[in-house]
Amino acid sequence: MSDEHVLRIDGEVQTSHELTFTDLAAIDPAHQIIDVSQYDPKRQGDAVKLSGLLDLVGAKDSAKYIGLHGTLDNFHASIPLAPVRDRAFVIYRANGKPLDLKVGGPYRFFIPDHAACHADEIDECANVKFVDHIELTAEKGFDNRPDDDEEHAKLHEQSHNLNSPSE
Repeated sequence: MSDEHVLRIDGEVQTSHELTFTDLAAIDPAHQIIDVSQYDPKRQGDAVKLSGLLDLVGAKDSAKYIGLHGTLDNFHASIPLAPVRDRAFVIYRANGKPLDLKVGGPYRFFIPDHAACHADEIDECANVKFVDHIELTAEKGFDNRPDDDEEHAKLHEQSHNLNSPSE
């Protein structure tokens, strides 16, 4: 039995998948992003495009939301799928090795320039660390992101101190 972390993708898909670091690294190079710093200079590592993962699982037309779940820190976000489908990616590797927990690994969902999505539900807290489950849904799913500016400020203060879900 492997001790690799698993990224589960299910919900409104043709075929659910449980992917490891090795599986993600083996995805078609056309769906890989080598050096994500080209999209955000503060980020490092390599990623798989969300669109490639959606192709892999066969996202159904009924999938309107993407649920991002990080059980390590019990952080969950559910955001509209259409604005991020061709923009977002999952960072899984740095320096040829699995993404370290210290930087949000083993899998980190990231939307470069989230404001360009022009959707109120897509904010910087939709860049979820410690992702282990991606769920495609027809309706908005479970989301425990802060609702107001004060709660967001507290979350980001914790993020700088404790490696919490958004940053």
